[in-house]
Amino acid sequence: MTISETVLILAGGTAVLAILFGIRLAMRAVAGGGAAGPADGSGAPDVAGVIALPPLIFLGFLAAAAVLEAVVPLPVLAAQTLARYLAGAALAACGFVIIGMGTRRFVAAGTNIPPSLPTTALVVDGIYGRTRNPLYLGATLVYLGLSVAAGSLWAIGLVVPLLWVINIGVIAREERYLERKFGDAYRDYKARVRRWV
Repeated sequence: MTISETVLILAGGTAVLAILFGIRLAMRAVAGGGAAGPADGSGAPDVAGVIALPPLIFLGFLAAAAVLEAVVPLPVLAAQTLARYLAGAALAACGFVIIGMGTRRFVAAGTNIPPSLPTTALVVDGIYGRTRNPLYLGATLVYLGLSVAAGSLWAIGLVVPLLWVINIGVIAREERYLERKFGDAYRDYKARVRRWV
């Protein structure tokens, strides 16, 4: 049995991104980044309470697309290999740049990046002046880049439920947490800057 190019790209991309995420988690563990902060006055822990770490959600959807492509391939985008690779690489590169810009702003502000840790500062400048969620926007572009490069209609189609899960299970919970923690400062920011673009 041969494995299709589409499945190889999706599975390989998932594996590489999982390794990078694992390395990041290991580096954070070695550096001592760890548990949620103490509870606030309401007794709730000082974290957003997201359903899962966002990179794991993106990886899960990529893995699901690879499995679907292996079981029920949709070869509609199999042609135009060079164009797919170039478009996919451009989308992924833009995504990584946006992620880098967002990460740098968090590091400069001295706040935690993972939603499983307390937010210590409200970041509203730089890329955060254009989108409230550059890390998720960038991750979505990386996901779409792999999807386009692979020519996977499954992966492209799964972006709709993926974004639904991110919006409901991650972003909405983070927004409630940030409103509780930063009050009017966050509400003013939310009124000024869009969630995505």
